[in-house]
Amino acid sequence: MSRVSPVHRPWYSRAWYALLQRILQLAAVLGWGVRHFGHENIPRDGGVLVVSNHQSHLDPPLVGMGCPRRMNYLARESLFRFGLFRWLIRSLDAIPIDREGLGLSGIKESLRRLKRGEMVLVFPEGTRTPDGEIASFKPGFTTLAVRSGAWILPVAVNGAFQAWPRCQLLPHSGHVEVYYAPPISPEQVKRMSERELLAEVERRVRAGHRQLREQDSAGVAHFLA
Repeated sequence: MSRVSPVHRPWYSRAWYALLQRILQLAAVLGWGVRHFGHENIPRDGGVLVVSNHQSHLDPPLVGMGCPRRMNYLARESLFRFGLFRWLIRSLDAIPIDREGLGLSGIKESLRRLKRGEMVLVFPEGTRTPDGEIASFKPGFTTLAVRSGAWILPVAVNGAFQAWPRCQLLPHSGHVEVYYAPPISPEQVKRMSERELLAEVERRVRAGHRQLREQDSAGVAHFLA
């Protein structure tokens, strides 16, 4: 793959993102022994719609911190009301979404960023898992992929539910792994119906999640290396 695309933002914005990413990487390794696999599957150029299962509040930074390119995150509009957190998500150029989903403005902004060659992270289950299992994917993200001409990068997260289940106020220690699965190219996206695309992306996420759960540490390292 070709070199990593430059980020079209001021230097101080890029520096802040890089610093925050390094801090989170260190905290994640110390707190949860986080390991990322499949870096070679991350497209180095062009728009990328990153599609992940959703286990906990940890998922957005877990997926983003292992990626060599800047990630664009979605944040509910209500989160922009809280002082320090509002400043943080604005500093990361988070995309506001309404309570029912992306909403028209969220869709337009996500599409704009994908078309200009950025990465956007979505969780098509719609909410965090209640039991650690993957729920059926909702189809909205397929329209974004088709209209933007972006890659689709399936991602599997495992262990984050055990570290921070939705019934628990704060996280605790655990072991977390993230796998960037083989992507679907824009050309492949064009050849599929949206129903076929939805099924294929979900299949790849589930397959990656199953591998992470079934393999022991040595087996996972060997399989995903």
